[in-house]
Amino acid sequence: MDPAFRRYRLMSFVTGTTLLTLFVTLFVHAVDLTFWEHLKWFVKVVGVGHGVLLYPLYMVTCFQVVLKFHLNVALLALMFLAGFVPGLAFYLEYRMRQRLYPSGFESP
Repeated sequence: MDPAFRRYRLMSFVTGTTLLTLFVTLFVHAVDLTFWEHLKWFVKVVGVGHGVLLYPLYMVTCFQVVLKFHLNVALLALMFLAGFVPGLAFYLEYRMRQRLYPSGFESP
């Protein structure tokens, strides 16, 4: 497996996980405000981590994969969008793996 794609898979998982975490805590905020008071610091830390550190790193790895495998710009835009839509990063990583490695990963 190409190192650029390996980095993309890692960042896709980490970014998607933090985004789903933020989505769940937003749902908790809508349901129970008393529990929200206990989660407020956690949401701030994860939100800043996702927005300031993880998502820009995810964008860089997406750009590297697009350049390495000569993919089109529309796919790059979809990859960028996956950092905003909860759950889409996991699905897109799965589809990219099928597209780039249709017969599975080669042995090192």
